[in-house]
Amino acid sequence: METPGNHILVIFGASGDLARRKLIPALYALHVNRLLPEKFAVLGIGRSAYDTGSFRNYMDESLEEFSDDFHDDQQFLEKLDYLSIDPSVEDSYPLLAQKLEEIREGHSIPENYIFYLATPPSLYDVIPGYLAKNGLTSEHDGTWKRVIVEKPFGLDLESAISLNRSLLKVLDEDQLYRIDHYLGKETVQNILVTRFSNGIYEPLWNRNYIDYVEITSAENIGVGNRGGYYDRSGALRDMLQNHLLQLVALVAMEPPSEISSHTIRNEMLKVFQSLRPIKKEMVQDYLVRGQYMESHVRGELQKAYRDEEGVPEESRTETFAALKLYIDNWRWGGVPFYIRTGKRLPTKVTEIVIHFRPSPHTLFCSEDAGYNSENQLVIRIQPDEGILLKFGMKVQGAGYNVQNVNMDFHYRDLMNADIPEAYERLLLDCMQGDSTLYARGDAVEEAWRFVAPILERWEQDNKFPLYGYPCGTWGPEQADLLIEGERRTWRYPCKNLADDGTYCEL
Repeated sequence: METPGNHILVIFGASGDLARRKLIPALYALHVNRLLPEKFAVLGIGRSAYDTGSFRNYMDESLEEFSDDFHDDQQFLEKLDYLSIDPSVEDSYPLLAQKLEEIREGHSIPENYIFYLATPPSLYDVIPGYLAKNGLTSEHDGTWKRVIVEKPFGLDLESAISLNRSLLKVLDEDQLYRIDHYLGKETVQNILVTRFSNGIYEPLWNRNYIDYVEITSAENIGVGNRGGYYDRSGALRDMLQNHLLQLVALVAMEPPSEISSHTIRNEMLKVFQSLRPIKKEMVQDYLVRGQYMESHVRGELQKAYRDEEGVPEESRTETFAALKLYIDNWRWGGVPFYIRTGKRLPTKVTEIVIHFRPSPHTLFCSEDAGYNSENQLVIRIQPDEGILLKFGMKVQGAGYNVQNVNMDFHYRDLMNADIPEAYERLLLDCMQGDSTLYARGDAVEEAWRFVAPILERWEQDNKFPLYGYPCGTWGPEQADLLIEGERRTWRYPCKNLADDGTYCEL
């Protein structure tokens, strides 16, 4: 891949978990693969009282823990610098400007900066404003400045619009990179390649041949020590509004005229604009929410959500959400999309299932009375990444008994089966000025506009159902009733789990 231009990456919140678990290991992987620019430096910013030496030692320990192939690499660690300031205080920014000038002169780096906001959301509009006041976001003489913003991009439609307006007062849209790590996954990007590089799929990718589409993102863990944060968010805000709707857009979008940031994101925006609005009084017909309850899973007691640290005793925050939606356009008219996400489910798995319409006339009997004659295309995002096509095959012997068989591809079967982490790809894309896999402001607002009636209904109606479900199950039974039709049902992946439930074959 093309090596990006020389620059300095500034990480606000550099002493936090995101930096030590994801960002620095991703940068190290780029370093190992020789994808970083020749002249490159990282400046960590935070309130923690590190100096450059102690910050390097801290990141050395983090790489030992979170990087699979790390060995004591002083060449990489020497790229790291640190400045202890409070980013919420305006007077701190002249010190930042001075530090950047010192690093630039010491490494002969042009005035190209990436500012990564790995901070609480309350600083998302504060930091860019102070950067702009100190001239750190202005582009001149061929230099560039980019700002990466972590999710959440607001907590509702009103706050998302407000955040976008604040950011666009001091930055151009092409300087903004709203990161959604789901879009950085190799298998997510492969959705586009599967659809648009193979002539066998695209002719069938419409309402005439597809019965329904199903997207599942399941986790087998609870909220852990994030109970205080999660209770203000919930499954809809944390996963469904962003990650899963982005997957819907990739599955449903029209072919772009070319593979570019502008054209791809335009087509994704059109999907969000085509989502059929859900009226507040009809929310219960389209959505089921649940909360995990105490139960024994593989002999171990798993506590209820309300017993987790930081969670109120009477919390009505959902840890599971299943939604039915429709895309009102020519391609998808009448085809339901079912999406679900939840915590404390049987395993960790994310997959997309395309359910094709069954043959119009049944000619052959099945070997198994419960045989599902529908063809399915399963796109596994994680784990055991790959693609599986299910179709009927004759059973050996007399007669025409039919059973389901699989034709599959696994990424692990490739000679080079090393799948890069999402943050590796996304950081490199930003360094190269490619925003294709980053969310655009108008698309973020449209996604919030779609879920706004759901949130309003929940806030106004304390009696809206919140169903309990035991840990280790696939959510409330009511979610099964959401899928209408005699042949339609959720796909329950990973029937043969490992003892700890952490591995799930395609």
